[in-house]
Amino acid sequence: MPKRSDPARHAVVDGSNIATEGRSTPSLAQLDEAVREFLKEFSFANVTVVVDATFGHRIDQSEQTMFEEARANGEVVSPPAGAIGRGDAFLLRIADKVGATVLSNDSFQEFHGDYEWLFEPDRLIGGVPVPGVGWIFTPRSPVRGPASRVAVQKAKKAKRVEAPTRVKKEVKAAIVVATEEAEKPEQKSRRRRRGTSGPPAEPVNEPLAFIDFVGAHPLGSEVEGEVDEFTSHGAFVRIDGVRCYLPLTGMGDPPPRSARELMQRGERRPFVIQAFDPPRRGVEIALPQFVHVAGQPTEETVEAEIEIAVAEQTRKKATKKTTKKAAKTTAPDKAVKKKPAEKKPAAKKPADKKPADKKPADKKPAAKKLSEKKAVATKKAAAKKKS
Repeated sequence: MPKRSDPARHAVVDGSNIATEGRSTPSLAQLDEAVREFLKEFSFANVTVVVDATFGHRIDQSEQTMFEEARANGEVVSPPAGAIGRGDAFLLRIADKVGATVLSNDSFQEFHGDYEWLFEPDRLIGGVPVPGVGWIFTPRSPVRGPASRVAVQKAKKAKRVEAPTRVKKEVKAAIVVATEEAEKPEQKSRRRRRGTSGPPAEPVNEPLAFIDFVGAHPLGSEVEGEVDEFTSHGAFVRIDGVRCYLPLTGMGDPPPRSARELMQRGERRPFVIQAFDPPRRGVEIALPQFVHVAGQPTEETVEAEIEIAVAEQTRKKATKKTTKKAAKTTAPDKAVKKKPAEKKPAAKKPADKKPADKKPADKKPAAKKLSEKKAVATKKAAAKKKS
Protein backbone atom coordinates (compact mmCIF):
# COMPACT_ATOMS: atom_id res chain seq x y z
CA MET A 1 0.00 0.00 0.00
CA PRO A 2 1.26 3.48 -0.81
CA LYS A 3 1.49 4.60 2.81
CA ARG A 4 4.74 5.99 4.16
CA SER A 5 6.86 4.40 1.34
CA ASP A 6 5.70 6.37 -1.73
CA PRO A 7 4.30 9.78 -0.75
CA ALA A 8 4.58 11.08 -4.30
CA ARG A 9 1.80 8.78 -5.51
CA HIS A 10 -1.49 10.17 -6.71
CA ALA A 11 -4.88 9.06 -5.38
CA VAL A 12 -8.23 9.35 -7.16
CA VAL A 13 -11.32 9.12 -4.96
CA ASP A 14 -14.59 7.76 -6.34
CA GLY A 15 -16.61 10.45 -4.61
CA SER A 16 -20.05 9.26 -5.66
CA ASN A 17 -19.31 5.74 -4.40
CA ILE A 18 -17.75 6.72 -1.07
CA ALA A 19 -20.41 9.36 -0.37
CA THR A 20 -23.14 6.73 -0.82
CA GLU A 21 -21.48 3.88 1.14
CA GLY A 22 -24.06 2.53 3.63
CA ARG A 23 -26.65 5.09 2.45
CA SER A 24 -29.37 5.37 -0.18
CA THR A 25 -28.40 8.92 -1.17
CA PRO A 26 -24.93 10.54 -1.29
CA SER A 27 -23.68 12.73 1.55
CA LEU A 28 -21.06 15.42 0.99
CA ALA A 29 -20.29 15.41 4.72
CA GLN A 30 -19.56 11.67 4.64
CA LEU A 31 -17.34 12.13 1.60
CA ASP A 32 -15.40 14.93 3.28
CA GLU A 33 -14.88 12.83 6.42
CA ALA A 34 -13.72 9.82 4.43
CA VAL A 35 -11.15 11.82 2.43
CA ARG A 36 -9.71 13.39 5.59
CA GLU A 37 -9.35 10.00 7.30
CA PHE A 38 -7.89 8.49 4.14
CA LEU A 39 -5.16 11.14 3.99
CA LYS A 40 -4.30 10.55 7.65
CA GLU A 41 -3.64 6.86 6.97
CA PHE A 42 -2.02 7.16 3.54
CA SER A 43 0.54 9.73 2.49
CA PHE A 44 -0.45 10.90 -0.98
CA ALA A 45 0.98 14.09 -2.43
CA ASN A 46 -2.01 14.60 -4.73
CA VAL A 47 -5.67 13.66 -4.32
CA THR A 48 -8.43 14.10 -6.89
CA VAL A 49 -12.05 13.62 -5.85
CA VAL A 50 -14.34 12.72 -8.76
CA VAL A 51 -18.14 12.69 -8.66
CA ASP A 52 -20.62 12.00 -11.43
CA ALA A 53 -22.64 14.70 -13.16
CA THR A 54 -25.79 14.05 -11.08
CA PHE A 55 -24.03 14.23 -7.69
CA GLY A 56 -25.00 17.84 -7.01
CA HIS A 57 -28.66 17.07 -7.62
CA ARG A 58 -28.78 14.03 -5.34
CA ILE A 59 -27.15 15.41 -2.17
CA ASP A 60 -29.17 17.11 0.54
CA GLN A 61 -30.16 20.66 -0.28
CA SER A 62 -28.30 21.91 2.80
CA GLU A 63 -25.02 20.76 1.18
CA GLN A 64 -25.62 22.37 -2.19
CA THR A 65 -23.75 25.59 -1.43
CA MET A 66 -20.78 23.71 0.08
CA PHE A 67 -20.62 21.47 -2.97
CA GLU A 68 -20.57 24.37 -5.43
CA GLU A 69 -17.76 26.02 -3.45
CA ALA A 70 -15.75 22.78 -3.43
CA ARG A 71 -16.21 22.40 -7.18
CA ALA A 72 -15.24 26.02 -7.79
CA ASN A 73 -12.03 25.54 -5.75
CA GLY A 74 -11.13 22.37 -7.67
CA GLU A 75 -11.58 20.17 -4.62
CA VAL A 76 -14.17 18.11 -6.50
CA VAL A 77 -14.34 17.45 -10.24
CA SER A 78 -17.02 15.91 -12.44
CA PRO A 79 -17.21 14.93 -16.13
CA PRO A 80 -17.83 17.76 -18.58
CA ALA A 81 -21.33 18.24 -19.96
CA GLY A 82 -22.14 15.83 -22.74
CA ALA A 83 -19.44 13.35 -21.75
CA ILE A 84 -20.14 9.82 -22.97
CA GLY A 85 -20.41 7.28 -20.19
CA ARG A 86 -20.85 7.60 -16.46
CA GLY A 87 -18.46 9.24 -14.02
CA ASP A 88 -16.58 5.94 -13.68
CA ALA A 89 -15.12 6.26 -17.18
CA PHE A 90 -13.92 9.80 -16.43
CA LEU A 91 -12.44 8.70 -13.07
CA LEU A 92 -10.54 5.74 -14.53
CA ARG A 93 -9.10 7.82 -17.37
CA ILE A 94 -7.63 10.20 -14.77
CA ALA A 95 -6.22 7.34 -12.72
CA ASP A 96 -4.83 5.66 -15.83
CA LYS A 97 -3.10 8.81 -17.01
CA VAL A 98 -1.26 9.50 -13.74
CA GLY A 99 -0.89 5.92 -12.50
CA ALA A 100 -2.99 6.65 -9.45
CA THR A 101 -4.43 4.48 -6.70
CA VAL A 102 -8.24 4.46 -6.66
CA LEU A 103 -10.33 4.70 -3.48
CA SER A 104 -13.64 3.01 -4.27
CA ASN A 105 -15.83 0.06 -3.33
CA ASP A 106 -16.84 -0.39 -6.96
CA SER A 107 -15.29 -3.19 -9.07
CA PHE A 108 -15.66 -1.31 -12.40
CA GLN A 109 -16.53 -4.57 -14.18
CA GLU A 110 -17.44 -2.94 -17.48
CA PHE A 111 -13.88 -1.52 -17.68
CA HIS A 112 -11.86 -4.67 -16.92
CA GLY A 113 -10.94 -5.10 -20.55
CA ASP A 114 -9.50 -1.58 -20.81
CA TYR A 115 -7.80 -1.15 -17.43
CA GLU A 116 -6.08 -4.37 -16.42
CA TRP A 117 -4.04 -2.45 -13.84
CA LEU A 118 -7.11 -2.50 -11.58
CA PHE A 119 -5.98 -6.02 -10.63
CA GLU A 120 -2.45 -4.93 -9.71
CA PRO A 121 -1.56 -4.85 -5.99
CA ASP A 122 -2.43 -1.63 -4.15
CA ARG A 123 -4.15 -0.01 -7.14
CA LEU A 124 -7.62 -0.33 -5.64
CA ILE A 125 -8.51 0.45 -2.00
CA GLY A 126 -11.92 0.10 -0.40
CA GLY A 127 -13.33 2.09 2.54
CA VAL A 128 -16.18 1.42 4.96
CA PRO A 129 -17.38 3.53 7.92
CA VAL A 130 -17.58 1.37 11.05
CA PRO A 131 -19.86 2.74 13.83
CA GLY A 132 -17.89 3.70 16.91
CA VAL A 133 -14.58 3.11 15.09
CA GLY A 134 -14.46 5.32 12.03
CA TRP A 135 -13.35 4.64 8.49
CA ILE A 136 -11.49 1.39 7.77
CA PHE A 137 -9.52 1.24 4.52
CA THR A 138 -8.19 -1.95 2.98
CA PRO A 139 -6.64 -3.01 -0.34
CA ARG A 140 -9.00 -4.99 -2.53
CA SER A 141 -9.20 -6.79 -5.86
CA PRO A 142 -12.07 -6.10 -8.27
CA VAL A 143 -14.84 -8.68 -8.37
CA ARG A 144 -15.25 -10.43 -11.72
CA GLY A 145 -18.70 -11.21 -13.06
CA PRO A 146 -20.76 -11.40 -16.26
CA ALA A 147 -20.17 -7.74 -17.09
CA SER A 148 -16.42 -8.24 -16.60
CA ARG A 149 -16.29 -11.21 -18.97
CA VAL A 150 -18.22 -9.34 -21.65
CA ALA A 151 -15.94 -6.30 -21.31
CA VAL A 152 -12.80 -8.42 -21.56
CA GLN A 153 -14.04 -10.22 -24.67
CA LYS A 154 -14.94 -6.93 -26.36
CA ALA A 155 -11.54 -5.48 -25.53
CA LYS A 156 -9.79 -8.56 -26.98
CA LYS A 157 -11.70 -8.28 -30.24
CA ALA A 158 -10.97 -4.56 -30.48
CA LYS A 159 -7.27 -5.13 -29.85
CA ARG A 160 -7.08 -7.81 -32.52
CA VAL A 161 -8.40 -5.31 -35.03
CA GLU A 162 -6.40 -2.30 -33.84
CA ALA A 163 -3.09 -3.90 -32.93
CA PRO A 164 -1.86 -4.55 -36.49
CA THR A 165 -2.40 -0.89 -37.33
CA ARG A 166 -0.58 0.31 -34.20
CA VAL A 167 2.48 -1.82 -34.79
CA LYS A 168 2.61 -1.62 -38.58
CA LYS A 169 5.23 1.14 -38.65
CA GLU A 170 7.28 -0.44 -35.89
CA VAL A 171 7.33 -3.84 -37.61
CA LYS A 172 8.17 -2.24 -40.95
CA ALA A 173 11.09 -0.40 -39.36
CA ALA A 174 12.26 -3.64 -37.76
CA ILE A 175 12.14 -5.39 -41.13
CA VAL A 176 14.22 -2.63 -42.70
CA VAL A 177 16.84 -2.89 -39.95
CA ALA A 178 16.86 -6.68 -40.13
CA THR A 179 17.26 -6.59 -43.91
CA GLU A 180 20.21 -4.22 -43.64
CA GLU A 181 21.85 -6.45 -41.07
CA ALA A 182 21.36 -9.50 -43.27
CA GLU A 183 22.86 -7.74 -46.31
CA LYS A 184 25.77 -6.10 -44.48
CA PRO A 185 27.07 -8.46 -41.81
CA GLU A 186 30.30 -6.47 -41.48
CA GLN A 187 28.35 -3.42 -40.29
CA LYS A 188 26.46 -5.64 -37.86
CA SER A 189 29.72 -6.82 -36.32
CA ARG A 190 30.95 -3.25 -35.96
CA ARG A 191 27.77 -2.28 -34.13
CA ARG A 192 28.26 -5.15 -31.72
CA ARG A 193 31.66 -3.86 -30.71
CA ARG A 194 30.18 -0.60 -29.50
CA GLY A 195 28.97 0.06 -25.96
CA THR A 196 26.63 -2.32 -24.17
CA SER A 197 23.78 0.16 -23.77
CA GLY A 198 20.47 -0.41 -25.53
CA PRO A 199 19.02 -3.71 -26.70
CA PRO A 200 21.23 -6.78 -26.64
CA ALA A 201 23.78 -6.96 -29.47
CA GLU A 202 22.55 -10.44 -30.43
CA PRO A 203 18.75 -10.48 -30.94
CA VAL A 204 16.68 -13.59 -30.39
CA ASN A 205 16.19 -14.48 -34.06
CA GLU A 206 18.08 -14.07 -37.33
CA PRO A 207 16.99 -11.13 -39.56
CA LEU A 208 15.64 -13.09 -42.51
CA ALA A 209 13.84 -15.62 -40.31
CA PHE A 210 12.13 -12.80 -38.40
CA ILE A 211 11.14 -11.01 -41.61
CA ASP A 212 9.58 -14.15 -43.08
CA PHE A 213 7.75 -14.91 -39.84
CA VAL A 214 6.23 -11.42 -39.52
CA GLY A 215 5.07 -11.55 -43.13
CA ALA A 216 3.49 -14.97 -42.73
CA HIS A 217 1.95 -14.57 -39.27
CA PRO A 218 0.20 -11.25 -38.47
CA LEU A 219 -0.81 -10.35 -34.94
CA GLY A 220 -3.71 -12.40 -33.65
CA SER A 221 -3.07 -15.32 -35.99
CA GLU A 222 -3.08 -18.87 -34.63
CA VAL A 223 0.03 -21.00 -35.09
CA GLU A 224 1.33 -24.36 -33.93
CA GLY A 225 4.64 -24.65 -32.13
CA GLU A 226 6.85 -26.96 -30.12
CA VAL A 227 7.86 -26.20 -26.53
CA ASP A 228 11.64 -25.76 -26.67
CA GLU A 229 12.92 -24.46 -23.32
CA PHE A 230 11.56 -23.39 -19.92
CA THR A 231 12.46 -20.20 -18.05
CA SER A 232 11.55 -18.84 -14.64
CA HIS A 233 8.76 -16.70 -16.13
CA GLY A 234 7.56 -18.75 -19.09
CA ALA A 235 8.83 -20.85 -21.97
CA PHE A 236 10.41 -20.54 -25.40
CA VAL A 237 8.48 -22.15 -28.24
CA ARG A 238 9.87 -22.98 -31.69
CA ILE A 239 7.52 -21.97 -34.52
CA ASP A 240 8.55 -22.20 -38.19
CA GLY A 241 12.21 -21.92 -37.27
CA VAL A 242 11.68 -18.83 -35.08
CA ARG A 243 12.07 -18.72 -31.32
CA CYS A 244 8.93 -17.27 -29.70
CA TYR A 245 8.32 -16.51 -26.02
CA LEU A 246 5.29 -17.62 -24.01
CA PRO A 247 5.03 -15.61 -20.73
CA LEU A 248 3.20 -16.98 -17.70
CA THR A 249 0.53 -14.29 -18.15
CA GLY A 250 -0.25 -15.86 -21.51
CA MET A 251 -0.92 -19.26 -19.91
CA GLY A 252 -3.75 -18.53 -17.50
CA ASP A 253 -5.71 -16.09 -15.38
CA PRO A 254 -4.35 -16.13 -12.77
CA PRO A 255 -1.01 -17.21 -14.27
CA PRO A 256 0.46 -20.56 -13.23
CA ARG A 257 3.52 -20.65 -10.98
CA SER A 258 5.54 -22.41 -13.65
CA ALA A 259 5.15 -23.32 -17.32
CA ARG A 260 6.03 -26.91 -16.42
CA GLU A 261 2.64 -27.19 -14.70
CA LEU A 262 0.87 -26.94 -18.07
CA MET A 263 3.20 -28.36 -20.71
CA GLN A 264 6.20 -30.53 -21.41
CA ARG A 265 9.32 -29.96 -23.43
CA GLY A 266 8.85 -31.18 -27.00
CA GLU A 267 5.06 -30.90 -26.77
CA ARG A 268 3.26 -29.41 -29.79
CA ARG A 269 0.14 -27.30 -29.36
CA PRO A 270 -1.64 -24.21 -30.80
CA PHE A 271 -0.69 -20.66 -29.83
CA VAL A 272 -1.67 -17.13 -30.89
CA ILE A 273 0.72 -14.33 -31.93
CA GLN A 274 0.26 -11.71 -29.20
CA ALA A 275 2.97 -9.11 -29.86
CA PHE A 276 6.20 -8.41 -31.76
CA ASP A 277 9.40 -7.07 -30.24
CA PRO A 278 11.22 -5.57 -33.28
CA PRO A 279 14.33 -4.24 -31.44
CA ARG A 280 15.15 -7.77 -30.28
CA ARG A 281 13.48 -9.53 -33.22
CA GLY A 282 11.28 -11.33 -30.72
CA VAL A 283 7.78 -12.76 -30.93
CA GLU A 284 5.41 -13.04 -27.96
CA ILE A 285 2.70 -15.70 -28.00
CA ALA A 286 -0.09 -16.88 -25.69
CA LEU A 287 -2.50 -19.75 -25.36
CA PRO A 288 -5.63 -19.02 -27.44
CA GLN A 289 -7.95 -18.61 -24.44
CA PHE A 290 -5.65 -16.11 -22.69
CA VAL A 291 -4.33 -14.00 -25.56
CA HIS A 292 -4.11 -10.19 -25.27
CA VAL A 293 -2.97 -8.82 -28.62
CA ALA A 294 -0.89 -5.70 -27.99
CA GLY A 295 1.47 -3.30 -29.69
CA GLN A 296 4.40 -4.27 -27.50
CA PRO A 297 5.52 -7.32 -25.52
CA THR A 298 5.22 -7.69 -21.76
CA GLU A 299 8.15 -6.99 -19.43
CA GLU A 300 8.42 -10.75 -18.81
CA THR A 301 9.07 -11.35 -22.49
CA VAL A 302 11.62 -8.55 -22.85
CA GLU A 303 13.55 -9.78 -19.79
CA ALA A 304 13.53 -13.36 -21.08
CA GLU A 305 14.71 -12.26 -24.55
CA ILE A 306 17.58 -10.29 -23.04
CA GLU A 307 18.56 -13.19 -20.78
CA ILE A 308 18.58 -15.68 -23.65
CA ALA A 309 20.52 -13.27 -25.88
CA VAL A 310 23.16 -12.70 -23.20
CA ALA A 311 23.39 -16.44 -22.54
CA GLU A 312 23.82 -17.10 -26.26
CA GLN A 313 26.56 -14.47 -26.50
CA THR A 314 28.33 -15.96 -23.49
CA ARG A 315 28.11 -19.44 -24.99
CA LYS A 316 29.50 -18.27 -28.32
CA LYS A 317 32.37 -16.42 -26.66
CA ALA A 318 33.23 -19.45 -24.54
CA THR A 319 33.16 -21.70 -27.61
CA LYS A 320 35.32 -19.28 -29.58
CA LYS A 321 37.81 -18.99 -26.74
CA THR A 322 38.02 -22.75 -26.36
CA THR A 323 38.55 -23.19 -30.10
CA LYS A 324 41.33 -20.60 -30.17
CA LYS A 325 43.03 -22.18 -27.18
CA ALA A 326 42.88 -25.61 -28.75
CA ALA A 327 44.27 -24.28 -32.03
CA LYS A 328 47.10 -22.52 -30.21
CA THR A 329 47.96 -25.69 -28.32
CA THR A 330 48.02 -27.98 -31.33
CA ALA A 331 49.51 -25.69 -33.99
CA PRO A 332 53.33 -25.09 -33.76
CA ASP A 333 54.49 -21.51 -33.52
CA LYS A 334 56.98 -21.95 -36.37
CA ALA A 335 57.12 -24.46 -39.11
CA VAL A 336 59.55 -27.12 -38.07
CA LYS A 337 61.80 -28.30 -40.87
CA LYS A 338 61.79 -31.99 -41.08
CA LYS A 339 65.23 -33.51 -40.93
CA PRO A 340 65.90 -35.97 -43.66
CA ALA A 341 65.56 -39.44 -42.35
CA GLU A 342 68.89 -40.91 -41.48
CA LYS A 343 69.74 -43.66 -43.85
CA LYS A 344 70.68 -46.80 -42.10
CA PRO A 345 73.73 -48.48 -43.55
CA ALA A 346 72.73 -51.36 -45.71
CA ALA A 347 73.32 -54.67 -44.08
CA LYS A 348 76.55 -56.12 -45.31
CA LYS A 349 76.06 -59.16 -47.39
CA PRO A 350 78.18 -62.00 -46.25
CA ALA A 351 81.27 -62.06 -48.44
CA ASP A 352 81.44 -64.92 -50.83
CA LYS A 353 83.84 -67.29 -49.26
CA LYS A 354 86.60 -68.03 -51.64
CA PRO A 355 88.30 -71.34 -51.23
CA ALA A 356 91.40 -70.82 -49.24
CA ASP A 357 94.40 -70.77 -51.40
CA LYS A 358 96.37 -73.89 -50.73
CA LYS A 359 99.88 -72.97 -50.09
CA PRO A 360 102.22 -75.18 -51.95
CA ALA A 361 104.12 -77.40 -49.66
CA ASP A 362 107.54 -76.26 -49.02
CA LYS A 363 109.64 -78.29 -51.29
CA LYS A 364 112.88 -79.29 -49.77
CA PRO A 365 115.78 -78.82 -51.98
CA ALA A 366 116.37 -81.77 -54.20
CA ALA A 367 120.02 -81.86 -53.23
CA LYS A 368 119.19 -82.70 -49.67
CA LYS A 369 117.03 -85.63 -50.69
CA LEU A 370 119.78 -86.97 -52.89
CA SER A 371 122.35 -86.69 -50.13
CA GLU A 372 120.08 -88.62 -47.83
CA LYS A 373 119.60 -91.34 -50.44
CA LYS A 374 123.37 -91.51 -50.95
CA ALA A 375 123.90 -91.91 -47.18
CA VAL A 376 121.46 -94.82 -47.03
CA ALA A 377 123.05 -96.45 -50.06
CA THR A 378 126.53 -96.05 -48.54
CA LYS A 379 125.38 -97.66 -45.26
CA LYS A 380 123.90 -100.62 -47.17
CA ALA A 381 127.13 -101.08 -49.15
CA ALA A 382 129.27 -101.05 -46.00
CA ALA A 383 127.04 -103.67 -44.40
CA LYS A 384 127.41 -105.99 -47.39
CA LYS A 385 131.23 -105.75 -47.25
CA LYS A 386 131.32 -106.82 -43.62
CA SER A 387 129.27 -109.76 -44.37
